[in-house]
Amino acid sequence: MKNIIYKSPADATKFDLERYKKSLNKYGKVSEDKIKEAIKSVDKYDNMHVSVLVELGVSLLAECADEQIAEKYFNDHNQYFSGEKFERLRRITGYLVGTLDRWNDGKKAEEAVRVKHSVNSCVDDLVRAAKLQDQALAQNIAYVGHDA
Repeated sequence: MKNIIYKSPADATKFDLERYKKSLNKYGKVSEDKIKEAIKSVDKYDNMHVSVLVELGVSLLAECADEQIAEKYFNDHNQYFSGEKFERLRRITGYLVGTLDRWNDGKKAEEAVRVKHSVNSCVDDLVRAAKLQDQALAQNIAYVGHDA
């Protein structure tokens, strides 16, 4: 199928759908059909940085389980983005936040009942980033992306 790149093209490994499914299902139930559908968005590329799989996993878990489980998955796997861990920011009800710890009860209630939309725009950005990475690799140019 495709190669998953961790740090450099030299350490690429073959993508294993079953392994990815097991990894996601440790956090929440995600069907194989949903995973295959999400992978289709990047299927045209031979090489994919592991951070793309993490972002797809976050999207799938947010959709199939809930946002807190998706955040835990992200926190457990964000070492693939850079050497340092960083906080995931989300735009919720007009605010850019990492966690809801400091929100009052009214704002927490507003967040709980909000409509949670699809993350297709995020996947489109990932597709664009994967395409740039493939072009850079094809031209033997260093790719400056997530781990810059």
